[in-house]
This record gives sequence, structure tokens and C-alpha cells, in this order.
Amino acid sequence: MFIGMDHGTTAIRFSTSSGSTFELLRAVAKDMSSREILESIELGLGISFVDLKLFALTYSMGDGFSMIESASNIKNRGVRSSKAGTHIGGGTKVFDALKGSGLPAIMIPGLHNRSATDPRLNIFSHGASPEKVGIAYHAYLKCRGDLIVSDMGSNTVTVGVSQGKIVGAIDACIFAPGVHHGPLDLEAIQNIDKGIITADEAFSNSGVLKGTSKKSLQEILEGNDEEADLALKTASIFSAMEISAMRVLLKDHGAEDEGIFLAGSLSELPLVKTEIERLLNVKTISVGKWSAAQGCAEIARDVYHGEDEILGMKVKYKSK
Repeated sequence: MFIGMDHGTTAIRFSTSSGSTFELLRAVAKDMSSREILESIELGLGISFVDLKLFALTYSMGDGFSMIESASNIKNRGVRSSKAGTHIGGGTKVFDALKGSGLPAIMIPGLHNRSATDPRLNIFSHGASPEKVGIAYHAYLKCRGDLIVSDMGSNTVTVGVSQGKIVGAIDACIFAPGVHHGPLDLEAIQNIDKGIITADEAFSNSGVLKGTSKKSLQEILEGNDEEADLALKTASIFSAMEISAMRVLLKDHGAEDEGIFLAGSLSELPLVKTEIERLLNVKTISVGKWSAAQGCAEIARDVYHGEDEILGMKVKYKSK
């Protein structure tokens, strides 16, 4: 049995390689003990860790390392800084519980300026957090060809794959806003300079909820009004623009007919999928909000069976 973990903005999601899934809210996990966390994962997935062969973990930005390797080798939870985006504390407790459990585990790095991606994108320090690698792998196993995947949820991140390798990624703070997070515009920069808000607060409140009366995706879904419609169409057009930008990079790497995949909670909404397809004049494949955890489980399975490279990312792990 193999398990993948998606360290999401609001929840930690788990999937086994056979498809069972479980979600643990970060706000709930922060008040649980390590033992309670481990027991809840077993119960939620309907499994026993006795049967586990390998766990693939992700954590935060994953920008402190560049190869897939044993979790026991990774220092500082695999990040350069402990602060970026929404911090609740539950994700850290879940990660520490799993790493400290002694279970066989690997860690998947994020995409950043020391990754083996197109060096022209290294003008940005960070491209995508580790769970996006899981999404890209899950999508790649479906098409075995060139692809672009746009993950739309609390934030929007787009990853490009050409000839079986990740060639680049566009992070949430660079281009397309998600529900909560987004790039800093001029007003945000001015408010930071005035000391009204911090940069992290600006990033965490620059999504499509900005300027609306809505406080969450659930309120958008329940709203069914012009405000909610505009928020979803705003997320859609920026995702489409980000996909178009990634197409330029993939074309320069020789891609001609890339598959377009959508992931995350927004991708499951018919309005969003239809709008992106209309804007790009393409058909898309939605892999949903569980694709990150599923892809990480698939990485764990293939690493365990001897793969020494995942989407161009070197593997430094040998199963016993």
C-alpha cells in the first residue's frame, strides 16, 4: 500500500494508491496529538500502517531541497522559511507526526530556482509547492504526453510538462489569483509601504474574493448571484491567461499538442471548466481536488518500485 499527502491551504488530504481518500482540516489538526493524527488517518483511509510500503509527504513550499528523497534526510521540514501564506499550525503538526512516526516516507520538493526546470524562469525564486508535482504526475500518467495543468483553489498555480519533464511553473504570487491568494497589485504594495498590512496579509487577501462580500468559496457557491458569478469568471479568465502563457514556454520546448488539465476545488465547477474551454477554444480534463494526494501516492508507488526520476526530478531513495 502507498499513500500520498497533499498539504493544502485549508486541509491536509490523503489518498492511497488504490483510491481511498481522507481529508483532515488544518484547523482541527492543530489541536490533535500525534497519536490522534495517525489514528485518524488510518481510520479515515480505512487502512493499517502495518501494510504501508511508502508514504509520500509534502510540506509548505518545499523550496529547501531539489530531489525526492527519504524524509529522514530533510532538515527544517524542507523549507527555507517557515512563513508564507496562511499559517494555522495544523499542517505542521500533521507533518511532524508522520515524519516522527518512523513510517517509511519520502518527501517531494517544490519547484523553485534550484530545480531542473527552464533557467529563464529562475528570475522568480519559487514556482510551485510540492503537491503540484503530485498533480502533474497524476495528469501525466493519464496522457503520457506534453501537458499543462492549472490547479485552481485557494490559489492558482500552473505547471507545464514537456517530454516527460516539468519545464516550468507559475506560482500564485506571480500571476493568476485563486479564491483567497493572489499577486500583489499597486494598491497592495502602497499599503505595505504605509504599514497598513504586511506582504503576507496582502498575498493572502488578493484572490477573487477581494472586493466582494463573500468570505469563502462556499459562500460563492451558495450565493448564486452576480457577485459570485463575477468571482468565478475572474478566476477562470486568469487561469486561461496563465495556461496561455505556459503554452508559450512549452512551444519553445517543442510541444505541439499539449493536453490541458484542471485541478483543485474550482476545477470541479461546470461554470469554471466551461468558461476556460470557451476562452481557450480547447477541451480540458478536470482531475479534481484529490489529484495532488493521488499523484503523490503514485509517486510513492513508482519510487518504491525503482524509478530514479519523476518528471525530470531526481530520486535519491532505495526501498529496503
